[in-house]
Amino acid sequence: MEKKPTTLNSFQTHFVDIHETLPEGDEERIIKEENEVEEQLNKATKFRETKRGNRSLNRQVSLETGFSVLNRERKGRDERKTLTRSGTSLGSAHRIGLEGQKGDFSIFKTKSTLSKQNSLLPRKEKDLDSQRINGSGVDDDESVNTSVPAGRYFAALRGPELDEVKESEDILLPKDETWPFLLRFPIGCFGICLGLSSQAVLWRAMATSPATKFLHVTPAINFFLWFLALAVLIAVSITYILKCIFYFEAVRREYFHPVRINFFFAPWVICMFLAIAAPPKLAPEKLHPSIWCVFMAPYFALELKIYGQWLSGGKRRLCQVANPSNHLSVSGNFVGAILASKVGWKEPAKFFWAVGFAHYLVVFVTLYQRLPTNVSLPKELHPVYSMFIAAPSAACLAWGSIYGEFDGLSRTCYFIALFLYASLVVRINFFTGFRFSVAWWSYTFPMTTVSVATIKYAEQVPCVISQGLALVLAFMSTTMVCVLFVSTLLHAFVWHTLFPNDLAIAITKRRHGSREKKPLKKAYDIKRWTKRALGKNNPVNKDTSEE
Repeated sequence: MEKKPTTLNSFQTHFVDIHETLPEGDEERIIKEENEVEEQLNKATKFRETKRGNRSLNRQVSLETGFSVLNRERKGRDERKTLTRSGTSLGSAHRIGLEGQKGDFSIFKTKSTLSKQNSLLPRKEKDLDSQRINGSGVDDDESVNTSVPAGRYFAALRGPELDEVKESEDILLPKDETWPFLLRFPIGCFGICLGLSSQAVLWRAMATSPATKFLHVTPAINFFLWFLALAVLIAVSITYILKCIFYFEAVRREYFHPVRINFFFAPWVICMFLAIAAPPKLAPEKLHPSIWCVFMAPYFALELKIYGQWLSGGKRRLCQVANPSNHLSVSGNFVGAILASKVGWKEPAKFFWAVGFAHYLVVFVTLYQRLPTNVSLPKELHPVYSMFIAAPSAACLAWGSIYGEFDGLSRTCYFIALFLYASLVVRINFFTGFRFSVAWWSYTFPMTTVSVATIKYAEQVPCVISQGLALVLAFMSTTMVCVLFVSTLLHAFVWHTLFPNDLAIAITKRRHGSREKKPLKKAYDIKRWTKRALGKNNPVNKDTSEE
């Protein structure tokens, strides 16, 4: 190392510059690489200074303070892509320095995990330099594949199910073109099957209940709704399985979405609804216990994962991700308890009823009294507020199915559901002003469940009021399902607007302009801290402060 001491006056600080000396062979290789880059970019001087600046190690040792200040140029000053506000994104052809094709959706394909693994392999220095020049870093795939924090969704999205991106946000895919169908197909489509299957349960109860015997409801309606719900469930399941195969990264983002994660419980709840509402011509009165095991095993496994995150999940604990759609994951316990009682397993039914009721209380209190430090629920998240009705109404049905009577606890849960239903109906403006979407099917499942609970209550308390209330709620629920079903068909097959670009899965992991790491302290900050520390240790300053 070559040392060049600098001669200054006696009253000035002396510094020593230390420079790094490279071997001759390395110098020749570096010069050769610099020449190649110079021919390609026609920026020889600027690039050579950047290369040498990254390799140089300049250290100034202050003889006055005894502290050394290491001056380094910040690496990765602009690692993140620069996104424009005109709708272009990382998935379009407007990347800086890249010649990508427009409509490149490979970042969400399943095979993108292989490219992530390949990006971790050692590469030549020349390849890394070329990527640094073009503006594409190795961390691009990692930034896409890494799960987005739940609070990021609340900050970046809005809409009935947090499916709309705010104007101030940038996305990873282009807005000005239509994405592939599988990328636009959300897991919330299982809400359609949930509404139809619950309607099959409602009309089976109306056809067999003594409280509605005066209506003379034919079992053919239950038969038709059951087959319709089964057909829609098969179509939606096949489509989403294809999405899991080809765009698994998009599915993984939906799994980390604070609202959509609850719809991963929906397929199993739908299957249990279909088992409960099976027409007498197709299924015996007492089902085989294996049916309950097949449907409840994956639900219980997912429940252990999600409830564990609620309890001790850090940023994914319940007080951070709580929203009304969490009632869907809780209500499945009561539906499983009803099916368990149907197959003759009373003890498992009591177990899942207890688990569901305990978590319902926690979710209800968390949503009812949110702390100021929590992420505030967006005001557009209104349709899923009807989920407040689903859990208590399903709990009263499960308790009555287990013990065979609509006793005091069942009525308590039913009255809670009825009050919540009334408190939401009187605020009709609370649920208006939104464009039609799949999220509107969130109304159907809670309305149907409370209708079935009202029919069971009318059986125990037969009177004009209870029977009239059961008839009114069943009519409202059926009307809502019919309106939504017709609207869904029109938007899907006539207007082709049912599945717009799913912007919720394409948000960036970090807010635009935010920095991932805190900047390093500069030299004058360290000197200021040193002077302050020396001043505190000075006995003269201590005496002055005491006086």
